[in-house]
Amino acid sequence: MPSSYSGDLKLELMVTGEKAGLWGDITNTNLNIVQQAIAGYEAIPLNATTGVTLTFSNGTISDGKNAVLDLTGTITTSVNVIIPDAIEKTYIVRNSTSGAHDVVVKTASGTGATFSTTDKGTKLLYSDGTNVVDTGLTAGITAVVQDTSPQLGGMLDVNTFGLGDGTLQLLNFTETASAVNEFTITNNATGSAPILSATGDDSNIGITLTPKGTGVVDVTGTLLADKAYLAETTLTDGATIDWDMATQAVSAVTLGGNRTLNAPTNGSTGQFASLLVIQDGTGGRTITWNAIYEFAADTAPTLTATASLGDVFTFRYNGTKWLEVGRNLALTLS
Repeated sequence: MPSSYSGDLKLELMVTGEKAGLWGDITNTNLNIVQQAIAGYEAIPLNATTGVTLTFSNGTISDGKNAVLDLTGTITTSVNVIIPDAIEKTYIVRNSTSGAHDVVVKTASGTGATFSTTDKGTKLLYSDGTNVVDTGLTAGITAVVQDTSPQLGGMLDVNTFGLGDGTLQLLNFTETASAVNEFTITNNATGSAPILSATGDDSNIGITLTPKGTGVVDVTGTLLADKAYLAETTLTDGATIDWDMATQAVSAVTLGGNRTLNAPTNGSTGQFASLLVIQDGTGGRTITWNAIYEFAADTAPTLTATASLGDVFTFRYNGTKWLEVGRNLALTLS
């Protein structure tokens, strides 16, 4: 009676009394096939447009019997790696192909597991004889994973991102741009706020907060800084002068003639603002203040007339008027 072959690895199954004088060689081949299935590695070159069909030859070493498959080659379209039907086997598969196209590992007639265009990682797959299934245990993921509502100490459902079942707890987070540039969020003691810190390779370490919605960065509690300031802006000189408190709360203007200062725009109740008024090289320029500015004794100040000198005025907005809280006149500016 001739030999038969096992369903998955195609080992040669000898019948008692057959293969006289060949049992040693056949047994050694079977053991090598088993070794291939447990520890074998093979680089599998894919055709650019058709992929590859793995082989399971009876009683011989075959590429489809390896434990680890490294898919190589440059593909120009999405391709398939075909495992014959009725084969039950586990694989570790690495996608080393070049080209931004999908690679699908599947059975001849069933469904499969997909390496997406950006996924050049490694997957643990198994064929159940009908379909190829992705176990969800992956390595070398290159696709971007974004949590749209991250929380320190919170739980992230990693299954959402194809990382398998379970959750991931984010306690500390560090983003390193280089060996000397780093932004860190550290989970503080229970009941305390997280600590945000930045280190850099120079003295100008910037953390930019981009406001959303109404454009307000709202800080509740104490804001402690070694240095805080509003950058000075220059108002445009003209017959009438505009002042935008959203972007120009600390400003300077050099008068080239007698001017009218319009009512400020975009003020917030409780806001402080400062204006440095500078005489040009001629001097003697005046300002007519809008009625929204309120001065002591309801009397507008007289500007310093000397050329190139400056006067500083500070105001506080009460929601209706800009109340003067201080002035310094006849300042030498250089």
